[in-house]
Amino acid sequence: MRVVLATALVLGTIASGLGVSSAQAETSVRPAAWGQCAADVLATLPASVTPEERAKLTCAVQEVPVDHSRPRGEKTGIAMMKRPANDPSRKIGSIFLNPGGPGGSGLIRGAVSKNYFQPAVLDRFDVIGFDPRGVARSAPMRCFRTQEEADAVNDGWYSLPTTRDEISSTIRQSKAYTDYCKINAGPLLNHMSTEAVARDLDVMREAVGDKQLNFVGFSYGTLLGATYANIFPAKTRAMVIDGNVDPRLRLTDGAQYDRERARGFEIALDAMLKRCDSVGATKCAFAGNARGKFEALKAALAKGPATLPDGTKVTLSDVVGRVAGDLYSIARIAPLAAWLQSVHNALNPSAATMSVQSTVELAAPLNNAGGRMDVDPLPDTPYTADDSYFGVNCIDKPFARTTRNWASTAAKWEKESPTFGRYQAAADLLTCATWPARNPDRWIGPWNKRTKNPIVVVGNYYDPATQYLFSQRMAKQLGNARLISVDAFGHCILGRSAGTDAAVAKYLVDLVAPADGQVFQPNVQPFA
Repeated sequence: MRVVLATALVLGTIASGLGVSSAQAETSVRPAAWGQCAADVLATLPASVTPEERAKLTCAVQEVPVDHSRPRGEKTGIAMMKRPANDPSRKIGSIFLNPGGPGGSGLIRGAVSKNYFQPAVLDRFDVIGFDPRGVARSAPMRCFRTQEEADAVNDGWYSLPTTRDEISSTIRQSKAYTDYCKINAGPLLNHMSTEAVARDLDVMREAVGDKQLNFVGFSYGTLLGATYANIFPAKTRAMVIDGNVDPRLRLTDGAQYDRERARGFEIALDAMLKRCDSVGATKCAFAGNARGKFEALKAALAKGPATLPDGTKVTLSDVVGRVAGDLYSIARIAPLAAWLQSVHNALNPSAATMSVQSTVELAAPLNNAGGRMDVDPLPDTPYTADDSYFGVNCIDKPFARTTRNWASTAAKWEKESPTFGRYQAAADLLTCATWPARNPDRWIGPWNKRTKNPIVVVGNYYDPATQYLFSQRMAKQLGNARLISVDAFGHCILGRSAGTDAAVAKYLVDLVAPADGQVFQPNVQPFA
């Protein structure tokens, strides 16, 4: 039996943790072998995790089948980290966390769970973070052997292709990327679906000794939670899903899902610009016909970049990427407005009265790639990232298997969503057209299986990445759900709304679900 190993995570436990025989795998799940976390794992923890908290953390690698329909076949390891309950004598069970992505590393989320949960929750539950299959320390799925290959892949792949040459280059490079994945991704290529991760989660639940699952998922993690609840409704105790996808749309029409996702960013941007003007220039540096200034800024940058006082060149792609990224966080919105004003000043030097420069860096690009095939096959630098983002999305979300009509589709989306339509079209719609997986395992429903306890669905009114409409649809599609809403900006809200946090704590601990339709406030609003 061949095993796809996870990166070393636990000192002295890897060998025993993955030594399950085929017969054992068929009849039971071996208990998680918790042990001391490796030093390099602990080194990734933020300073907010105290030495006392670090000392209590334990790690494990749980073996799961690569293909759950073939339990005696190849195995892969899922990296887990546990923060123990503060009061183990009154422990209810474990809460598993997923931060989203897809492809987001969740390993240390348990260690920082005080950022999301009230003490009442941390007293009564172990909190377990994990890297899903193919992600980070869980046997990462990699499309490249070297960083040089990956760097070449990005050369000529534009996040906002507009000219004929940019579009042709981006289509060509995305195909090169998927060619690399076909060669290098290995056995996980066909088994990165959310269904596979949900089945892994059930193995982990059993491995920690819980009869039923307690789960909190953010963003893409809401799809993971919804999938688990519909495959294993009787094994679901309590589930909170925050910043929701529309599961039915995402799993049946990837293009339409992404098209509507672009609209969500437009809704959040419009609300931010209106809020900026309403509070005035003393609180929002971009105030004063913010929408008009933003459209003029885009039009000017379409002709060429702006140069900030420090010499930084700013392109239209830079602006769209940064706005998309900064709308995720309430704390980044005011600095975003200041940065936009600095770009406006650079484009209109005679009208500028001051130079405002935000300290927030440009948002990271999407985890996408494309590239040339004419690179040195044996450069010196190993590739250490993973390609799980497309590994999951291109299996879960069905797309047309051609890029022939991409330019006209992008133009149509851009007309509907002027800032983010083309940007959104340049991600999954392009890459998944040539994704090499064939006949993958994927759950497409039903979504209405009834769980004993209601699933708590949380949605922000101005969530850019998963618009509020998606949370409404999620609540309607699930067989037993309660929707609570937050009059907030930003992507997801747990830990940033006292009322929401209190309702979630009562639900997780006492199984008292909040009343459907409640609306809460965030702790902080933009420009406060």
